[in-house]
Amino acid sequence: MSRAEMWNLWHGCHKKSEGCQNCYVYRRDEQYGIDASHVRKTAAFSLPLRRNRQGLYTVPSGTLLYTCFTSDFFLEEADAWRRDAWEMMAKRSDLAFFIVTKRPERIAQCLPPDWGEGADNVTICCTMENQRRADERLPLLRSLPLRHKAIICEPLLGAIDFRKGLGSWCEKVIVGGESGKNARLCDYTWVLQIREQCQDFGVAFRFKQTGAYFRKSGRFYRIERRHQHEQARLAAIDWDPCLEPEG
Repeated sequence: MSRAEMWNLWHGCHKKSEGCQNCYVYRRDEQYGIDASHVRKTAAFSLPLRRNRQGLYTVPSGTLLYTCFTSDFFLEEADAWRRDAWEMMAKRSDLAFFIVTKRPERIAQCLPPDWGEGADNVTICCTMENQRRADERLPLLRSLPLRHKAIICEPLLGAIDFRKGLGSWCEKVIVGGESGKNARLCDYTWVLQIREQCQDFGVAFRFKQTGAYFRKSGRFYRIERRHQHEQARLAAIDWDPCLEPEG
C-alpha cells in the first residue's frame, strides 16, 4: 500500500477512558463551536464507492484508508450505518481499511453475519494507553475473529506490561505520546520497554511520535507538533521481525 487517505464516514464520539482526556477531535471541534459528542454521518460516507466521470473509482486500488478517525467505528449510535460500511469494505477488497477502537467489547456483536474468521483487507486495532486498559482490552482483542489485529499505545500514559497476553496473534504495536498544549508526559523508558516485549514475542513495533511533553534519560522536553513524528523517526527504534536477518 503506497497511498493512504482518511475515510471519516461518521463524526463525533464519547470519551471512553484516560486516553480520551485531551482528545484532538474535541479540541478541534471546540475551535469551531461544534459539539464533538454529537455523532452524525458525514458527506464522505460513500467515499470508497464514488466514481469519476470516466467511471473509475476516485479512491484508487491499493489505497490504505484510515477509517473513522474522528469517531469510533463501534459506537452504538453508528449501529444503523455499520452494515453499509461493511458492505463497502467487502466490495472494495482492493483497498485496505485500518480501524482503531477503544470499544473491543462491542466488536463481536457488530461484525457482519458472513464475517467468519475475518477479512483480509481489514485491520482492527485497539487502544491501550496504560496498564489498566491493557489488562481490560487485550484479552478481548486477542479472542476476536480478526485476521489482522494491532495494539495502539497512543497516547502512552505509563509503563505497560504485555507479557501475559502478547503473541503472534498481534501484528504490530504502535506507540506514541500525546500532542496538544495540555499533553501528559511520555517517557522514553516506557517506549523502550514495550519495544523489548515486542522483540521477545516477535511482534512488529513502531514508535510513531514523541508527543509534546517527553522525557528521555531524566531530561524533560517540550516538542513542537511539527517535530514530534520526526523525532520519533530519528530514534530509529522501529522493529519488524520479518526484516531481521536469519541465523
